Order: sequence, then structure tokens, then C-alpha cells
Amino acid sequence: MRYHSTRDAKVSVNATEAILKGLSDDGGLFVPESIPKLPVPVEEFVGKSYRDTAFLIMKEFFTDMTEEELRACVNAAYDEKFDTPDIAPIRQADGDVYLELFHGKTIAFKDMALSILPHLMTTSAKKHGLTNEIVILTATSGDTGKAALAGFADVPGTRIIVFYPKDGVSRIQQLQMVTEKGKNTHVVGINGNFDDAQTGVKQIFNNKELAEKLGRKGFQFSSANSINIGRLIPQAAYYVYGYAEMRKQGIIKAGEEINIVVPTGNFGNILAASYAKRMGLPVGKLICASNQNKVLFDFFETGSYDRNRPFFLSSSPSMDILISSNLERLIRDIAGSDKKTKELMQRLSREGKYDITEEMGKKLSGFYAGYASEEETLHRIKELYETDHYVIDPHTAVASHVCRQYKDHTKDTAKCLIASTASPYKFPGSVIDAIAPGKKSEDPFEQVKLLKELSGVEIPKAVTELMDAEILHNALCEKEEMQKVVEDFLK
Repeated sequence: MRYHSTRDAKVSVNATEAILKGLSDDGGLFVPESIPKLPVPVEEFVGKSYRDTAFLIMKEFFTDMTEEELRACVNAAYDEKFDTPDIAPIRQADGDVYLELFHGKTIAFKDMALSILPHLMTTSAKKHGLTNEIVILTATSGDTGKAALAGFADVPGTRIIVFYPKDGVSRIQQLQMVTEKGKNTHVVGINGNFDDAQTGVKQIFNNKELAEKLGRKGFQFSSANSINIGRLIPQAAYYVYGYAEMRKQGIIKAGEEINIVVPTGNFGNILAASYAKRMGLPVGKLICASNQNKVLFDFFETGSYDRNRPFFLSSSPSMDILISSNLERLIRDIAGSDKKTKELMQRLSREGKYDITEEMGKKLSGFYAGYASEEETLHRIKELYETDHYVIDPHTAVASHVCRQYKDHTKDTAKCLIASTASPYKFPGSVIDAIAPGKKSEDPFEQVKLLKELSGVEIPKAVTELMDAEILHNALCEKEEMQKVVEDFLK
């Protein structure tokens, strides 16, 4: 399997090279030359462990790794660090099925891929005889940051620098990052939003002069964001696993199509679901759920992508994004041309917007898009709590609301698998506002205790460990200073 840049098809690398580089030198993202078919019939996944499912999916994409190498990565990733042997259990509530992706170390779905990425990366480095130290450079809207820090902390031959919007993450998310103990870690808040952080990271990646300078010092950049193909492919595995679990529990019949609903800002998580569908998973609609920063909803509705709009801070901060990096991979698929993709991405960089052609728009029929307001998000949390005593976080609530919206609009009766992307304990204040308005303390740990009383769900270890953790990272910078921060950290 070869991987090409979305902006230049002549750029061709194998999987381990793509994982190590993260981003193509031309600023494009790596995409597989083709999407392979499932290695066994869908029914054969029923009853398989998460490890076996993940291995079978990933081996179709990471073909320059031996079976032994890939098995070692999978086994090291999906172990006791997850609080359930299922890794990604499903839960039924109000007629839908929730795929719980928050049972890892940092109680968010990013753990699912970031538990394995460090192992994929160090294995790739060994295969290529790499002697440079790998510098992981990442922007986060809240969850990727801590999951990446946890994955790469004290991994030999790596350092990791995480930038996050100072006022754009929950207090629990911030504490998870700034209390990170890894000796090779650096966490920096920026005065700006996630898009500013992400743009700054991309500019650093694309600075060839800086790359050469760091290369002479024994460093090379790579990414832990979902722009890295080593992040994206592992995410496809949990949709296959979720479908197989629905079959195992008798929720669906053999071969029955389901719809997959994903709350997304950066488009990576739903793109992974589309890869699973293209591999042969019986999926009807891919339902893209946005919060009030609804740039993706507007794109699917109009064919126009326009980030020139107000930016809102919401109760679902991991989706507070106006530049959806992974959409570029979908654009490459529907354009069928690297030149067209490059032209549109340059227009986005220059003007902040672009329009797809009518022909490209016709290829998006497998997607449905919707969005939830803040009021609708909180209402859905309350509704599920009162009907099923099931507590969900705001991101999952956005997806759940859009799922209801889709069913009402289309009358489609297919079962829906909703990606539940974070524990409610990651956003206790917003959840309490929904289910017990007026009772919220401003202290995040008092919020956590109250949420336990209300929900009866045990407080995750990831949160209890924060209660007396020392703050180790106080760095703040302007968005224009990000490169200097990186150079100073690497001395």
C-alpha cells in the first residue's frame, strides 16, 4: 500500500514513512492509494476481541509492517490502561446504540488511536534506521493534547509539544494537560482559538528552513493530530467493532445496514467511519453532527466551505473548529484530482473559503449533516438522563440530537450507532447545567462529586488523579510566538 499527498499524486511513500512524516512536504495530507476491502466477511468479526479487530483492519493499510510488529503495537496499545476489557463497549438508550469510546486513560475517544500511535511511530523509526529524535508537534481543542501527552510521555527518542487555546478548553481538559509529568513533554496555552493553534503548527511543519536547522541538531517533526495517517486508520477499527457488537447482541441482523452518527469538528472521526464503509461495512448514511460552529453543516448543505464567520465558545469545545483539516482528504476523493485539491486548499488559505463543483457535490450523497444549538445540546443531555438515566457529555449530545433530527426529517428506520466521544466527567459543569440547573459549583471537583451523586456512575481514575496533581506547565504565548516556543524548548 502506497500513500500519496492530497496535493501532489507524484509524492508516494509507504505506510511507515507516512506515519513518521505526518504531513507531506507540500503541505498535503497522506491518503492511501486505494481503500482495501475487509479481510474477512463482516460476520467473521462477530465475537472477535477489540485487539483482533484492530489488527485485521490495520494490517490492510500498514502493509510494510510485519504481522509480528503490528501485533506488538496493537497488544501494547489496547491493554489494562482501558477500564473495560471490551475497550469500546456499546450501550443502548432511547432506541439508539452508543459506542463508548471514552474508557481509556484520558476518558475521550482520542485514546483509541493515540494509545497505538507512539508504538506505530517508534516501530516505523526502527524500520527506517532513524537516529533523529522525533518531535511530536500538536494543536489541540482539548482531547488530542492530553491523549497525545499520555501516549508519548517518556517514550525514548521522542519529545512532544502541545499547543491549546487558553480559554477554549474545559477546566478538566486543561488540568489534564498542565499536570502532565512526562519529562519529554511541553504544554503551552496560546492567546487565540484552536484554529490559530492548528494554523501555527502547520506553518511550523511547512517551514523548510526550520526543518533543515532542526535536522542538523538531530530532530525531526511529526504529528499526533488526525492529519497523521497513523491516527486516522486505527479509528476505522472501532466502527467495525461496534457493528460486530451490535450483531453479537442481536440488535441487528446479518448484513443489516446501520447509520453512523459522529460529532466532529476536524472531520477525522467521521472520515474514519467513511473508510470503514468503503471497506465493506454495511453502512447507509454517515451523519455529520456539528455544534453552533457549523462550518461543516453549511458545507454539506451548500457546497461552499467558508471559515469567515463568528467563532463561538461552546459546551462542546473539542468541536469549536472552523478549519476542518481532514476534510481535505474527502475533497481529494470527490475531486479525483490533486491539482483541484491543491487549488481549493490554496484558496482556503488565501481567502478563507472555497466552493466545490456540482459534480463533486453529487459524490457527497452518502453524508447527512445537522447541527445542535447550545440549548438543544443541553436539552438532549437532560432528555436521555430522564428517560434512560444515561448520562452523556455535550459532544455526544450534539450527535444524539442530530440523530433525532435525521430520523424526523427522513423517516429512516435504520439503527444508528452514535460515536460517544467523551466521558461526562470531562465536562461536569455543562452536564450539571443540563440535568440539575442551578446546582453547579464553580469548583470543577465539586462538580465532579455532584455528578457522581446525580448519575451513580463511578468517577474515572483519570479525574480522581487530578484532584491533588501539581501544575507543571504554566507557559503561555501569542500565536505569532509558537515557532520561538518550539525552538526554545529544543534549545
